[in-house]
Parts: sequence; C-alpha cells; structure tokens
Amino acid sequence: MRKKIAVIGAGPGGLASAMLLARRGFEVQVYEKADRIGGRTGEIVLDGQYRFDIGPTFLMMNYVLEELFEDAGRRIEDYLDIRMLDPMYRLSFEHASMLVHSDPVAMKREIERCFPGEGAGLDRFLRDEEIRFRKLYPCLQRDYGSLSRFLSPTLLTALPHIALGRSLYDVLSGYFRSEELRLSFTFQSKYLGMSPWDCPGLFAMIPYTEHAHGVFHVMGGLTQIPQAFAKIAREEGAKIHTSCGVKEVLRNGRTVTGLLLENGEHVDCDEVVMNADFGHAMATLFPGQDLGKYAAPSLEKRPFSCSTLMIYLGIDRTFPDIEHHTIFFAEDYRRCLEDITKHKTVSEELSVYVRNSAPLDPSCAPEGHSALYILLPVPNNTSGIDWSVQAPIYREQVLDLIAKRSGYGDLRPHITAERMITPADWERSGVFLGATFNMGHSWDQMLYFRPHNRFELFDNLYLVGGGTHPGSGLPTIFESARISSNLICDRYKVPHPEPRPFHAELAY
Repeated sequence: MRKKIAVIGAGPGGLASAMLLARRGFEVQVYEKADRIGGRTGEIVLDGQYRFDIGPTFLMMNYVLEELFEDAGRRIEDYLDIRMLDPMYRLSFEHASMLVHSDPVAMKREIERCFPGEGAGLDRFLRDEEIRFRKLYPCLQRDYGSLSRFLSPTLLTALPHIALGRSLYDVLSGYFRSEELRLSFTFQSKYLGMSPWDCPGLFAMIPYTEHAHGVFHVMGGLTQIPQAFAKIAREEGAKIHTSCGVKEVLRNGRTVTGLLLENGEHVDCDEVVMNADFGHAMATLFPGQDLGKYAAPSLEKRPFSCSTLMIYLGIDRTFPDIEHHTIFFAEDYRRCLEDITKHKTVSEELSVYVRNSAPLDPSCAPEGHSALYILLPVPNNTSGIDWSVQAPIYREQVLDLIAKRSGYGDLRPHITAERMITPADWERSGVFLGATFNMGHSWDQMLYFRPHNRFELFDNLYLVGGGTHPGSGLPTIFESARISSNLICDRYKVPHPEPRPFHAELAY
C-alpha cells in the first residue's frame, strides 16, 4: 500500500514537496486554506487586468529550480519561460545611481564610472567569494537533524569560510572603499529581512550568486513557479485542495496521526509536510501540546525578520526606459535599517523597492498600462505601530520619494487601481508577527539551531519553507523541500537523486 503524505500549505515549498513525493510514488494530498495556491509566491489581480506577484520578485540560483524539475522527470522549459535580466537592477542613491550588470566586464566599467579606482574590488570579490560559495553551498543541501549531522565533514570543511563574527557589511568592506559601493553589495541582506551590519558574513553568498549567476524574471510572474509545481504534482496523481484549511495537527505522543480540517473532516496520513508559516503554525495548529521553546510566547522573544508594506499600483501609462528592478536607498541607510530592525519605530528615512515589469512582461497589464510593485521594509508587529494610521502616511512619502528620484514622476494622477498590504494584514493572513521573511538568520537560528527539516518534536512531521533550514528566499525554500522529501524517501527506502554538487556555469 502506498504511504499517505499530507501537505499543509500550497506555497512553493509545499508544492515542490508534493511534486517530488508524488513523482516518487507516494499518495499526496495538499490542503490550502486560501482559495488559490502559491502562498506568498501567489498572485494579486486588480480590476481583472493588473497582475502582481504578492511577494518574491527576484529569482536567483536558477539552477536549483532546474534541478527540481529534473528530479520530477521534467524539462523546466516545458513549464516556465525564464528570462535573464541585464542590467539586473538600478540602485538609486540620494545624489547618484548605478546600473548593476550580470556581465562582469559591464559591471566593472559601471563601477569605474561611478566610483573611479574601485573596479579591481569586483575581481577580488568574484574570485574570493566563489571559494566561499563552493565551500558553503553543500551545507545548504543537507539536513541537520542531529549533532552528528551538524558536525559533519561538509560543515567542518566549510568552517574557515563562514566569516564567524563578521557581518555582511564587514566582509564587503574588504573589497570596496566607497560607502555607497559597499551598500550596493550588501543591501541583499534585506532578502532575509535583516540589516547588513547584523547579517552574518557568510551571506556574502547572496550578492555573489547574483553577480556570478544572474537574476531572472519568470514570464507571467514568479507565481508561475508554484503553478508549475502544482501542475506536475497533479500529473503525478497528487490532489490539491484549496479553501480547505487545517484546524489541528492530530497527535498520539510523538507521532502525528492525521489532520483535522476546518470543515470538520479527519484526514489520516503516514507523514505530514508542513509548509504553513512556522510561528503561526506553532501558535494555532497544536492546541494543548507542550511545544517548549517553540510555543508562541517563547517564539515572540526570538529574533524575527522585519516586515514589509506593499503597494500594488495599476498605472495608465508605461515606463519603457526604466529598469525592471529599482532600489532607492535612504539617505541615511544605516539609520533607516536600525529604526526598522532594532528600535522597531517609524523611520523618517525610507528605503524603497519598485518593480516595473510591463516592458519585459506585457501579460501583467493592459497595453499602454503598467503594474508597479512597491515594497517598503518596515518593523514587524512587535513594534506596536497602528498601521491603519501609519500606512497612508508612508504611502504619500513613498510616492513623493519616487517622484523626486526617478523618471516615474508623480504617479498619483495615473493610478487606476491600488492595493496595500500592511504588517497587520500579513499577520491576519497567517504570518507570525507580520515578519514576512520569517525567523531571523542570526547565528543561533541557522543550520542545526533552526527548526529541523524533520521537526524535532514529532517523529513524522517535516518542515519546508523559510522557517526551517536552509532559511528564507526561494532557492533555499526549494532546497528545504528537496531535503524534507528526501528524508521521507530515506525513511521508506524509496530511491531518489542525491543533491548535485554545485555545477552552474559561471558568468565570468
């Protein structure tokens, strides 16, 4: 008899797991409380014509995605149309801006144009960080469910390269003298909801992989990735149930016996894969269970990422000469991030990201129109900020900043559709503390010290998503799905491909 797998949540991690496990012969049922799949990698449609990714808009480490499709016996090009971006993005400072290229020759030329004499730092960055990446990447492909797994030759070999005690900003300061150039290679810490002055230095892997391997756009939006996973999972026999939330994970001691759905139905299963937001799941899905350090009151004392204020705008004009991605740095960037991550206060300094996808991907808006995605990092809900009051204020400040520092001009007269998502909205939708990037990535919340892929409190509950190892971000969420799926296969002696050593072609 085939073993039954229940998957809680149809985000990218849950659907990648469903795809892999269904392909390997398990009977898979996915339960999603929303009326659509994708989770934070889903889609928002305004007025039936403007389409936005809800969350992630950058796709990096595309080779991880390609390997998942190979593991599922598919060719990625049969399901997704992926385009490499060059330039990858524009960085806008108070008095200057810089295009960031994936081509190292063009990037070095741009650095010399903006920061004369600093081009050689790019050569050293690419050379030295390739070594770090090749040593550390295998550590992201394995589980750390025990101390023996933690103290493995793979990690011990990587230890000299983890930049222990150094922040991401410290590491990049070794390559570049200019403050703005350092920020150009460290702002990626915001992908983890962290400040570069607090983010561990090993995450120099993130700017490295951008520059070495590129940034990509999926035509139709990154939401097409979970859609493709779901299509393959269904082709392999999995069932995906939307508008079908889980009320409780049923247990008998350390064994999960099934699920109680919100509609009252009991579901029996042999294993559970949990793709729900980790903190929210701990607070809601295990009533009466002593969760110890993972109980909600204990979790609230742990470091969690910042949150985000999202503004989605349908615009009645296009901006063909403005880059796909633009990051606007606050004048005092460090103060901005300290207000957000340390002081948890409203900041007078704003750092803003805008995606202008229509020039490359006309499917996102009607002809002659644009769908602008705007993200503002803000404190999570431990701040106590009243977002019904503060969000409209931030909206006006963001639109003023964009008008002042870009070719967009004043967007207000051209807005035909709009939606905002605040940290309060994130929390109401099931994001613990509204922390959109999940648990923080401090040294004491990584690898063995992050909730394990095979969750340590139960024998047959597996975690996927940003709240487990390897952490937040689409590539690492994909890896969490592969790790947990492989662990289930190992338990039942089901053969599966082993993670491949890093093999992507370098761009330089």
